[in-house]
Amino acid sequence: MVTSLPNILTVSRIATIPVIVATFYIEGNGARWVACVLFVAAAITDFFDGYLARRRNIVSSLGRFLDPIADKLLVAAVLLMLAAFERVSGPSVLPALVILLREILVSGLREFLAEVKVGMPVSRLAKWKTGIQMTALPVLLVGDAAAPHWIPAQALGEICLWAAAALTLITGWDYLRAGLKHMKGPE
Repeated sequence: MVTSLPNILTVSRIATIPVIVATFYIEGNGARWVACVLFVAAAITDFFDGYLARRRNIVSSLGRFLDPIADKLLVAAVLLMLAAFERVSGPSVLPALVILLREILVSGLREFLAEVKVGMPVSRLAKWKTGIQMTALPVLLVGDAAAPHWIPAQALGEICLWAAAALTLITGWDYLRAGLKHMKGPE
């Protein structure tokens, strides 16, 4: 049901994406901080939608469907905009690409495994990857231009992005290896 609080939180995360994208077209540090605050608020809803759904026992098919999509749309939109507006250095586009490709791989793998009735739970390491990624992106949204001068925001954000990409490779490989066991059956 769309009107449950967890689903409203998930839909709000998706609705935030165009606003965050729009901030890239607005000059000034205020727009960067708005993007950062919106991203952090959206990331926080990612925790609370699942927590509330389980706590109140209102887990829905719509929520299970939309939640991972909302996460991937939010991260993909921000990564693409950061790259398009050259808010990450040239080499740091590579971890962004790794993160996007892994998300596509894992989504396809989960879709396949769902067809053969196999679940693929999120690993603890994948949760760490998400946490580091969700730290890197708002820092990069603010960047050196809007951060206090004593905080090397760009460098910190890019270091976290590389760390998230390293964990992305590890967790992506783990998921793929686990999924391949279910693909080796007869055609």
